Amino acid sequence: MDATHTMFCNNDIVNPLSSMGMQVSCILVVSHFFNVLLRSLGQPGPIAQILAGLILGPMSHIPYIKNTFFPPSSINYYEIVGFFCRIHFMFLFGLETNLQYTLRNLRLVTLVACGGALVGAVFGLSVSFYLYQNLNLNLDIYYFCMVIMLMVSYTSSPMVIRLSAELRFAASNIGRIAVSSALITEMGCLIFFDVVVCWKKPNHISNGFLCTITVSFVILINKYLAVWLNSRNRYQKHLKAAELLLILFVLLTSSMVIEILGYNSIISCFIIGLLFPKEGKTARTLIYKLGYSIYNFVLPIYFGYMGLQCDLIQVFRSLNKTTDTAILILLCIGSKLGGTLLVCRYLHIPTSEGIFIGFILNTRGYADLLFIAAVAKHAVDLDLEAYNMLIVSIILNTVISGIVVAFLAKGEAKMFSNNHTTVEPQQMEDELRILACVYDPRQVSAVLATILAMHGSRTSPSTTYLMHLIELVKKIKSNLLYHEKENGSLSDDEEAYGGNDVVDINNALDAFTLDTKILIHQKKTVSCFPSMYEDVCNEAEDLKVTIILIPFHKHERIDGKLESGKESIVVTNQKILRHAPCSVGVIIERGLTKTFGFSELIESEATQNVATLFFGGPDDREAIAWSLRISKCPHINLTIIRFLPASSQNEQINENGVQSDGKEILMSLSGEESENDEIDNTFMVDFYNRHVTLGQIGYVENFVKDGKQTLECLKDVGDMYSLFVVGKGGRRNNSLTIGMSDWEECPELGTVGDVLASSDFDIHGSVLVIQQHRDAKKGLIHY
Repeated sequence: MDATHTMFCNNDIVNPLSSMGMQVSCILVVSHFFNVLLRSLGQPGPIAQILAGLILGPMSHIPYIKNTFFPPSSINYYEIVGFFCRIHFMFLFGLETNLQYTLRNLRLVTLVACGGALVGAVFGLSVSFYLYQNLNLNLDIYYFCMVIMLMVSYTSSPMVIRLSAELRFAASNIGRIAVSSALITEMGCLIFFDVVVCWKKPNHISNGFLCTITVSFVILINKYLAVWLNSRNRYQKHLKAAELLLILFVLLTSSMVIEILGYNSIISCFIIGLLFPKEGKTARTLIYKLGYSIYNFVLPIYFGYMGLQCDLIQVFRSLNKTTDTAILILLCIGSKLGGTLLVCRYLHIPTSEGIFIGFILNTRGYADLLFIAAVAKHAVDLDLEAYNMLIVSIILNTVISGIVVAFLAKGEAKMFSNNHTTVEPQQMEDELRILACVYDPRQVSAVLATILAMHGSRTSPSTTYLMHLIELVKKIKSNLLYHEKENGSLSDDEEAYGGNDVVDINNALDAFTLDTKILIHQKKTVSCFPSMYEDVCNEAEDLKVTIILIPFHKHERIDGKLESGKESIVVTNQKILRHAPCSVGVIIERGLTKTFGFSELIESEATQNVATLFFGGPDDREAIAWSLRISKCPHINLTIIRFLPASSQNEQINENGVQSDGKEILMSLSGEESENDEIDNTFMVDFYNRHVTLGQIGYVENFVKDGKQTLECLKDVGDMYSLFVVGKGGRRNNSLTIGMSDWEECPELGTVGDVLASSDFDIHGSVLVIQQHRDAKKGLIHY
């Protein structure tokens, strides 16, 4: 709060700014050195940056260095720079926060947050009386007890977010619980601190009301400002600098008003970012521009300055101060760990996961320094050693917890593994995570239609990512892949890297989000085709997705024939199918009328007929499971077409006695099955009883002798459906498809998928070929 008041109160500007610049440079250089050194040991960047500050901290207390490089006047500028940095990274964290997950699991994350915080408050209250007597503070004891309670209860959300991103568990269930719990804890502690600090100030109620009005007004302005900026310059990839500065100016002005009124602006910046419109190029530009600068420059300085403020040598000179520091560190760790484990036991979360969550929630940050600064401000003749001891306890506590979290993350990799690599055993209430890939804008329509259909009734939680796969062209030497000129035109480098494609894809996604209200998170990879599959598989593993959607390498010409694309795309798709850590779906867009598009699905009167072909096997069962998700879309009619050997027709018992024609018979699933087909039969019996008998899904059985009759059946229904869903099927011998693979062209699609994608096979519906993920222990999938 003092940063705003002292911003324009210094006469000497040049010397403090130059010394601060040298300090920042030292922090960045030393932190980079520690980062390179400790990364081989599995330690994340924030820990290296704090350690860099710890090394520079004792040096800053040497008289000559202190007078030359750390003058007292530079402290004020650190507060000002810290104020600017703080509001921007809290705004960015709010912009990137997955609010849907927190709302879906509000009870769980709130209990986890409150467990560690409340136990920490009790422990902090118990030790505050001892510290008050031992530190000889001339301060109101009730105020001091409140500060110690907050210090022990607090969790730094920036530290948790960076640790989860650096250690690559942000998309796991544990990572999302930790981030959501950290945000709830931090916001709760800051609200409590603001209320206590401002309670004795005059007009605190009216000032708080004015802060609420200011935040609400900024949120309303951002809503209309984002819509207006999104509609300007349609073929511009990012906002211009002036437009971006306009948004940041509104954020800065509101933060300064809140600070002048006596409240902290951290909460307001986070809420403004949280409620900022997420669709369109405005949010895309903010995340891209702010993310690069904050994650590469602001946060390293932020974490480094935390370590810079403490002097370890001064603390460890005194046995009394060392003991107090150790007590406070153990108290923080014990309270967070104990409270979190109690809640995890109540919620039936495994103990190993509870220990991990407890340690990561024990990390500290800026607000702790704010609490200590409040003690220093209200105390009379505060002992500098006591002040330093409190800071050292916070920094060491964060370093210890960060190191433990890094080792636990490395040693307990199974804790973050993706348990939802297939959809077959999942329930409709389980979250669906999709990674859709596109090579160029022509493939976006079919991919978006499939995504919209898979979202079903939208009662099932889902998260979707769209990844643009861009070929790295060797002739381009510039590292700026997307350099945009001031007039919004595209540079030669951007055109070479498909810059126009990027704009077209962004516009398609913006239109999709506007029409469907489904938010799609964008990703991109720029790589050579031989190694591009590694980027896709690694991203799928990091994001814990259930399925990867990839487009077919062929596209339809105006005469209805399918024309092959780049041969390198074929190889990339095959490698993704072979190495994917989850199920994979290949989308083949057919039909000149583009009957299966997202624009048709969102029209209230439009109805799409979808058929799922079932021949048996794990891939076909996966296709049925995905089709069940698709059937929940209100504009889709789903029919299951099961192919059975004609020799078993006489052995089947038609309890319903309904026969549509000589080939198609609707009947109950019973009768003897071979041992290899028992799983399929059990699966289909359960599916039939749960969905078909209720009239939700149509069901048809076709009895065929060989592949020739199967092909005739497929031709008969070729014009009836706008989408065919089929399992890849592997290369096992199947009497129902004998002879169909004689002209095999695309073995990665399986026998039936290859026929449906053939130019010689005339159908007017798109095709989705599903491959179920197999565990590595059961063997790889080959085609």
